[in-house]
Amino acid sequence: MPERRNIAIIAHVDHGKTSLVDAMFRHTGVTVKGEAAAGQVMDSNAQERERGITILAKCTSVLFGDAIINIVDTPGHSDFGGEVERVLKMVDGVLLLVDAVEGPMPQTKFVLRKALAQGLAPIVVINKMDRANARPLEVLDEVSCLLIDLGADDSQLDFPVFYSSARSGWAVADPAQAPGKDLKPLFDGIIKYVPRPKTDDAGPFQMQVTMLDHSTYVGRIGIGRILRGSVKLSDPICVVKPDGKATKCKVMKLMDFAGMGRREIQNAGAGDIVAIAGLEGVEV
Repeated sequence: MPERRNIAIIAHVDHGKTSLVDAMFRHTGVTVKGEAAAGQVMDSNAQERERGITILAKCTSVLFGDAIINIVDTPGHSDFGGEVERVLKMVDGVLLLVDAVEGPMPQTKFVLRKALAQGLAPIVVINKMDRANARPLEVLDEVSCLLIDLGADDSQLDFPVFYSSARSGWAVADPAQAPGKDLKPLFDGIIKYVPRPKTDDAGPFQMQVTMLDHSTYVGRIGIGRILRGSVKLSDPICVVKPDGKATKCKVMKLMDFAGMGRREIQNAGAGDIVAIAGLEGVEV
């Protein structure tokens, strides 16, 4: 089995989240076309683009060496607190992306508080190091103070830091080494510091659906993380509602994520983030 990491990106609007994902795609050879190529990789929903915020979380995936890195976007607004909590249950670590000039912002604080409460440890990425008035060391102190204010424990306060220019496609672990060559140091950091998914491979299949999509051909699609066991195409499964009512259904399509798209697969196991079609009546 390949190495696998599930991460979420936490960032204030305009702090470089889309640019970072663009750069991660370029580094790993993912081709982005259409709107995404114009800088809208994570903000594909029309309402999001209009309001300048990310409302609905999306999944993307990149292959770095032999490691699969699933990247989940987080809604940045307090209006979408339930969505944030569901998304954070899909991942094992977070990238906290902060502008090297502006520092951490209120929009960052809301999602970060929820991530810390779920026990997720951050990797701090101080972005826009190419700006003339960048102040990375001061911003690092501000991030540390914010984490303390939000109740981070000792392990969460012992966070790794990278300094980047997402627009130029580089990251370094030491600001004295800036500018860097590429994003390899950040990818290496993700593999090193984000825990592997904790899995129960032997138990019966269980998946928490955290977001929904719809297809004209196969109907409602449930997206989420497999918490236990494994699943195969055409397997009989049950959708269980909060009131305990169960509906029998069948896995019509099973997909994982590859770049900006989805890829049909035959089976998946605990720790994987997948999309399943055929889940009649599924809700979040």
